[in-house]
Amino acid sequence: MSLIWQTSGRTITIGHRPLVMGILNLTPDSFSDGGRLYDKASSLQLDAALAAGLQMAADGADMIDIGGESTRPYSEPVDASVERDRVVPLIERLAPRVDIPISIDTSKSSVAEAAIDAGAEIVNDVTGLESDPAMADLVRKREVGVCVMHMQGTPQTMQDAPQYEDVVADIRRYLIARRDACLAAGIEQSRICLDPGIGFGKTHRHNIDLVRGIDQFTDLGCVCLIGHSRKGFIRKRLQSIVSASGRELDPMAGTLGVSLAAAAAGAHILRVHDVAETVQALTLFEACGGINHRR
Repeated sequence: MSLIWQTSGRTITIGHRPLVMGILNLTPDSFSDGGRLYDKASSLQLDAALAAGLQMAADGADMIDIGGESTRPYSEPVDASVERDRVVPLIERLAPRVDIPISIDTSKSSVAEAAIDAGAEIVNDVTGLESDPAMADLVRKREVGVCVMHMQGTPQTMQDAPQYEDVVADIRRYLIARRDACLAAGIEQSRICLDPGIGFGKTHRHNIDLVRGIDQFTDLGCVCLIGHSRKGFIRKRLQSIVSASGRELDPMAGTLGVSLAAAAAGAHILRVHDVAETVQALTLFEACGGINHRR
């Protein structure tokens, strides 16, 4: 039987090829694309953000994840009102114009609720529904899809010498526990997506091991999302190559390599900045037999 993911507005069937979640950051300080949608006066350009979202949909995104607070290493939290003011106007304008679900990337229930009211169908919480006691109940009541991610520490502390006995086994246990906590809170299993949290409290080696161990996260009865796009472990892995060649490091090239490895290993959703390139790469990868696992 095919795996499904239910949002508040639709049932998503997980097919042979992973789905693509486009990243749309409305922040001035995200690690890869922060400030891209801001003018010289540091004002968010809503028309530019809308155009970016529409382009992602046209490029083949299966869903779009909108965030108003950076969670890069050592980033500082923002007030809920600031985060809400960044994301809600765009969701209100984008959701009616695309036939794909909108996800809100937040750990605050007040922001999530406002985003759901505006048209979001998924809540993507990097704290695994642990930082805000009201979040699980909101997800249950509004019957949205939910992404539950692993993070060791907080964005302010997560890269301060992260340690694990066995990174894959430890995070598998955590995700099972969070899945069970969601079920105990009344959230249906078909609404839960699990994310091992690449780059959130992990070393370069940990991140590589997580990609190699994706099959340990895809057999838990829930959709598995991998969020690796343009992250530091990719730059670190490629740095020696580009330094020797004298060429500039291209994080998109490395991201595509990890995307294909994740696809071959059975990941259900890939969360990426570069939607068009990812969709095109996956299309050819599948056509050439690169995706030969069974869902």
